[in-house]
Amino acid sequence: MRSIKDLLVAAKDASELMVDLAYAAVLFDDREIAREVIELADQMSEELFDLRRTCILAARSPEDADYFAGIVQVASAMEKIGDAAEDIARVVLKRLGVPHELRQDLRHADEVIGRVPLDDTSPLAGQALVQLGIPRETGLWVIAIKRDLGWIFAPQRDEVLHTRDVLYLQGSEDGLALFARFNGSPPDELEPPEWQPSSNLSVAVDLLVEMKNISEVAVGLAYSALLLHDKSLAAEVIALEDRTDQMHEDLEGWVLAAGRTELDPFELRGLLHIGDAAERITDAAQAMVWLVERDEELHPIVAEALAEADEVVGQFVVAEQSALANQTLGSTRVESETGMYVLAVQRGHRWRYRPRKGFVLLPADRIVATGPEDGIDLLAALAGAGT
Repeated sequence: MRSIKDLLVAAKDASELMVDLAYAAVLFDDREIAREVIELADQMSEELFDLRRTCILAARSPEDADYFAGIVQVASAMEKIGDAAEDIARVVLKRLGVPHELRQDLRHADEVIGRVPLDDTSPLAGQALVQLGIPRETGLWVIAIKRDLGWIFAPQRDEVLHTRDVLYLQGSEDGLALFARFNGSPPDELEPPEWQPSSNLSVAVDLLVEMKNISEVAVGLAYSALLLHDKSLAAEVIALEDRTDQMHEDLEGWVLAAGRTELDPFELRGLLHIGDAAERITDAAQAMVWLVERDEELHPIVAEALAEADEVVGQFVVAEQSALANQTLGSTRVESETGMYVLAVQRGHRWRYRPRKGFVLLPADRIVATGPEDGIDLLAALAGAGT
């Protein structure tokens, strides 16, 4: 029987992978990827059943019950994230209608998904992922590899790349451009649109992309709040949840109003389903920080699991003489240099979440970031004195 910590790590990694793959399925209109999300959901359900059963068997006192209830609460929130990802995937499987404008805008979200083919001349072929250090060097994650007629989802570090592989990567636009230069070829472009309604979809599409961005930041901040037991981070998650609620209502209103024009709302069902899923992901983030809000003492297993997941959370304070002090995030190339994605920056008692490239870091700023384990030390070195 797997340990509670191992099951919790697996649930976190699976839920995050499912969200990434679900948006990849939407972006590339790929039913194979969508079906993988459904399979991952089934697998995750079995693992979470085992986790709940193990927690029940392990509780031998009221104190134990309180501890393990917190673990179950976090696991249930991860399950909700996975359920929302499954619903996004079903938009593709059921052909519910995804305008080409949305696919285009998803390419410019905070965290984008790219599809990069390796041709016969690619310098990356024949090398293992661990040798390339893609997360550390570019800030990208390889979420899937299409090889011949098969797929490799969440490839392991020792996976060797082949010529003719098609890599699906998730991260920043800058990282994707950097990786494409390493490979010597640009990412695949989207197919031209088959359907172009005359009405402007920009309002709905912008709302949906922003909801995607906020939901992903909310989950990252929720894990940060759990790991650091930080009430101010928990408050930020709650504020983001309120914001996505309003955006979801605005999106519904726009689609309903579209029915009074030449647009057919039936063709826009995919927008509603994806918006609903993004809102539920933020709800799940809020459910996690409920424990921090109530000042509940979490079982140490939760922190251990968060520290061992594929993506880990770190916090860093910008030192006076550090490489980051008085520099913009863009000029320091934090994401491409370390692989860490800056979720939020605390300055005094105020938080700035999702800081942009032009945001200037000041001494004493507190950075909360997520990324690969080997990026932690790299970002710490940039933030620390004497670098």
